[in-house]
Amino acid sequence: MAENGGDGRPAAMEDANLEKPFLRWSPSSSMRRRASGDLSLALPSPSRRPSFSRDVGHAAAETYLITRLALTLLKYLGIGYRWMTKFLALACYAILLMPGFLQVGYYYFFSTQVRRSVVYGEQPRNRLDLYLPIDSNGPKPVVAFVTGGAWIIGYKAWGALLGRRLAERDIIVACIDYRNFPQGTISDMIKDASEGISFICNNIASYGGDPERVYLMGQSAGAHIAACTLLDQAIKESAGESITWSVSQIKAYFGLSGGYNMLNLVDHFHKRGLYRSIFLSIMEGEESLRRYSPEVVVQDSSVRQAIPQLPYIILFHGTADYSIPSSARLVSLDISGCWSMQSLNAKGIQNCLD
Repeated sequence: MAENGGDGRPAAMEDANLEKPFLRWSPSSSMRRRASGDLSLALPSPSRRPSFSRDVGHAAAETYLITRLALTLLKYLGIGYRWMTKFLALACYAILLMPGFLQVGYYYFFSTQVRRSVVYGEQPRNRLDLYLPIDSNGPKPVVAFVTGGAWIIGYKAWGALLGRRLAERDIIVACIDYRNFPQGTISDMIKDASEGISFICNNIASYGGDPERVYLMGQSAGAHIAACTLLDQAIKESAGESITWSVSQIKAYFGLSGGYNMLNLVDHFHKRGLYRSIFLSIMEGEESLRRYSPEVVVQDSSVRQAIPQLPYIILFHGTADYSIPSSARLVSLDISGCWSMQSLNAKGIQNCLD
């Protein structure tokens, strides 16, 4: 018969527990845990009840800490205080405009006249938004719009307000999305814009558009991308390369606040916070700046045969624009088929689109 310990437990169990000193057997331990758990649920301690003011203070402290760490991280990543202050200013400006943004956002997401994210290519950003007039009688003029965003934050939804206003005037608007940096560089953006224009020219009739009245428009960085796309297509067409759309299908090009000579804008962008290293990475190196400067390219004698194929080029630029100076617009080029102007009233635009 096995010997028992002093407390009535078998001696073997006593020996086992001596080898495992942290596994002491207590018949009432589980009962104490259950009782303690039940009591804590039934009678919550007043000291655990959170204070509203203490929660607010804790949230404020955490927000401050996270913000400070984020700013420090951005600084180490090479994003200087100029970027930070401009971002904060932009955030404050967005808050002031929030009521208007909410109205446009509601229209963008819930209007039956908006066809969002129509696929035009194989890349993830190869999507476009269509803004359709309420009146569906007869084919409508079409504006293909390339939005701006410093080649970094461009997005098709930025054209929602333009799409809404022109759709109210019986014009179809197609806002083309494209890869931004660092997802893509300038050649990728031009390729995406070209595929988007091709889709519009070849498929817009199924949405009620008139393929004989397609107009191209770009704003800021989008104006530069659209101008490069148009010029690149004209050069390909004049060289007899295989193409999916023709420059002759574009009746006119409207450039809004764009830059067309990148050689003259590197230093300006650097002072404005788009640092030289980042901008040159977007433009695929300093040696590529001439290639992606439409104002420089059109003066090259090797592409003269492509210039007459270009449609009317109508440029707008505000003289108080600091992002891209108004002097950066394409001016004083004595080339057939290429011309610019500083202003055109709404009636003149409507006449152009009719």
